[in-house]
Amino acid sequence: MIVRIMGEGQVKVADSHFTELNKLDDELLAEMESGDEEGFRRTLDALLDAVRRLGEPLPDDALEPSELILPAPGASLADVREMLSDDGLIPG
Repeated sequence: MIVRIMGEGQVKVADSHFTELNKLDDELLAEMESGDEEGFRRTLDALLDAVRRLGEPLPDDALEPSELILPAPGASLADVREMLSDDGLIPG
């Protein structure tokens, strides 16, 4: 799956890693719902770090369609709320 981190670029992540990413996404959603700004920041950073660690960056000139778009590292709680679906940032 091609994942875009806003402001950074695209990363190809194997489907086998989405269990780990969904766990972080669930934590992020719970922290957002409770208004836990510190937890939200920590978990968003962990989610983005996991995508970078588990994925393979695509070249800057690659224009692949992104199947998933994640917020930039400095995104606010309000910014991320606008991006959420009922499943969180990551479907499933």
